[in-house]
Amino acid sequence: MLREHVYLYVEDDPFSRDVMRLIAKTQLKTNRFYMFEDSGCFEERLGALPEAPDVFLLDIHLKPVDGFALLRKVRENPTYAGACVVALTASVMNEEVERLREAGFDGAIAKPLNLTTFSQVLRTILEGQAVWHIGE
Repeated sequence: MLREHVYLYVEDDPFSRDVMRLIAKTQLKTNRFYMFEDSGCFEERLGALPEAPDVFLLDIHLKPVDGFALLRKVRENPTYAGACVVALTASVMNEEVERLREAGFDGAIAKPLNLTTFSQVLRTILEGQAVWHIGE
């Protein structure tokens, strides 16, 4: 089981949200898990959460603001200076992965999310290892 983190998952795909709800309940075993169904008004909604997330799980191809822009917003806010930001993406081409690294993500996990491996990959990232898990 992972240390009790506060998670925020930003994802516009309903199926991916359903899978993540299951992961949060069965593997992360936390009630400190928040989810946004889109990236609109991100900063206002983030500030309205009852507690500050320290783990951000960001889909990359979001609207109206993509995951790269959300990463910049998180990194620019001193409240989240020590936060871990993980990209969750179906785009696993080498160029995309390199772009994620250069942007400053702490790691990446491919979608569709894998119920078997997700929590271990996330644990590795949270332990400070930059993991770019783009395949099985």
